[in-house]
Amino acid sequence: MVDNKNLILAIVLSVAIMLGFDLLYGNKQPQQQPQPQQTTEATPAPAAPGNVAVPAPPQAGAVQAPQAADRGSILAQTPRVQIESPRLHGSISLKGGRLDDLTLVDYHETPNPASPEIVLLSPSGTEHAYFTEVGWVPAGNAAVPDRDAVWTADRTVLRPGEPVTLSLETGGLLFKRTYTLDRDYLFTVTQTVENRGAEPVRLHPYQLSSRLGTPKTEGFYILHEGLVGVFDGTLKEVDYKDIKDESKIEQKTTGGWIGITDKYWLVAIIPDQSMPVTARFFHQTEGSLDRYQVDTTGEAVAIAPGASASVESRVFAGAKEVKLLDAYSDKLGIQRLDLAIDFGWFFYLTKPIFYILDFIRNHVGNFGVAILLLTVLIKLIMFPLANKSYRAMSKMKMLQPEMVKIRERCGDDRQRMNQEMMALYKREKANPASGCLPILIQIPVFFALYKVLYVTIEMRHAPFFGWIHDLSAPDPTTIFNLFGLIDWAPPSFLMIGAWPLVMGITMFLQQKLNPAPADPIQAKVFMFLPVIFTVMLAQFSAGLVIYWAWNNTLSILQQWVIMKRAGAFNHKK
Repeated sequence: MVDNKNLILAIVLSVAIMLGFDLLYGNKQPQQQPQPQQTTEATPAPAAPGNVAVPAPPQAGAVQAPQAADRGSILAQTPRVQIESPRLHGSISLKGGRLDDLTLVDYHETPNPASPEIVLLSPSGTEHAYFTEVGWVPAGNAAVPDRDAVWTADRTVLRPGEPVTLSLETGGLLFKRTYTLDRDYLFTVTQTVENRGAEPVRLHPYQLSSRLGTPKTEGFYILHEGLVGVFDGTLKEVDYKDIKDESKIEQKTTGGWIGITDKYWLVAIIPDQSMPVTARFFHQTEGSLDRYQVDTTGEAVAIAPGASASVESRVFAGAKEVKLLDAYSDKLGIQRLDLAIDFGWFFYLTKPIFYILDFIRNHVGNFGVAILLLTVLIKLIMFPLANKSYRAMSKMKMLQPEMVKIRERCGDDRQRMNQEMMALYKREKANPASGCLPILIQIPVFFALYKVLYVTIEMRHAPFFGWIHDLSAPDPTTIFNLFGLIDWAPPSFLMIGAWPLVMGITMFLQQKLNPAPADPIQAKVFMFLPVIFTVMLAQFSAGLVIYWAWNNTLSILQQWVIMKRAGAFNHKK
């Protein structure tokens, strides 16, 4: 029967969508981080004269065990320039002149603001060494500072508007690195070389960011975590596993950037956007650990005796805030820095939804309330289409008695039954597939909102009301310990909280307004759909479940009013 086929199709589509979501995004098994046993340092090796200089794989220094469990003790072992800004705490090591100590002032490990700040960069010798540096690769025999060189600073503290210049002279060359920091997460580094010798020199500027150990990742298909870059305007993403297999990936580009991204954090090195560079993703095994590195090497700069040369580059090290990355791209001309946020293939829908949510949040002060108001806005936009669908569903509900009579009259004669059903639909101008439409028009919004809730840091630790302290995380309550009244922590598959239950109840009520399948098997399948969806959605972001429950509630009110006006409730069998 045509209506049965459409009903079954709707069920299959809905369940397939939800199961697909669960398979792709619901397998929250993080990659295990190996326990560090040794740390080494990376330095670019000199390139052969005449070659395009790309830093060779990092050369291991003396193998050393982590020096101390206390990160602060390790930081205290080298002279440093402190970093003080509204959004960053940290320091620059004068030994090697590298940026290797950063914590994020505005972001903490838990929703509790008293919890520790997020640690982004850490020096060599710590458990998870992660740093960025700049320097020069000689195209000949010129002497350049090595990793052990101790620089001299003209200030003890780097602040926004108060740059720090590091200086070091070796082999007749005076090297300077001037660090400037804005009020957010962007460092500008100007490297200057003054040739005080008698012979000309040729040097290639380089930048690198190095990370020791494979970090824990979400392991979701929806999100890229690993090595990433934009080359000549094109995004390239490389997973940790992929770079382990390939060891090295090179890309020539003018403009763009290259970095290492986590779910919410990014460390990106950004060369001069007008300078041709060779960019590289690189992996090397050091003992039992993996080292990941991204770097860029520019064309050789010739410096005559008595002359000097300068190269400017940038480092972004901080939180992947949507508006901030957009502003850097627009104001500084950094090619597509906004692509560091994985909005996916449907960014044309996902990103506008974020901006609408953020606009509403700025006026109401709460992302959860913004989600409720966005749902109302979407309902208003879809109102004509939904109304048409609900009117058709009302007509189908009123035709239920006639459909039952046809089934009883035709018995097992399927062909005759289909003919009479089609004649009934044509005569009454009814659409048996009308029930699919409200679900189908929600799917793109559902996907886009899920993406926004999952990938944007603005949603991280964003509270709603009551027990929801993080809209990006699942509802923390569960019915199986009576929502916390029983002192027992159920396993994850039993974490079915209050909001998923509300969503399931509203889905069940909405289902009751739809035309009931006459086939008893179909009726039982429909009866279990709210239960299936409740269990699956319980593992999703609380913000998404709140959206779905609120959307169902608005749909119920809209559908009830339309069906009442159409007389669907007064129709007797």
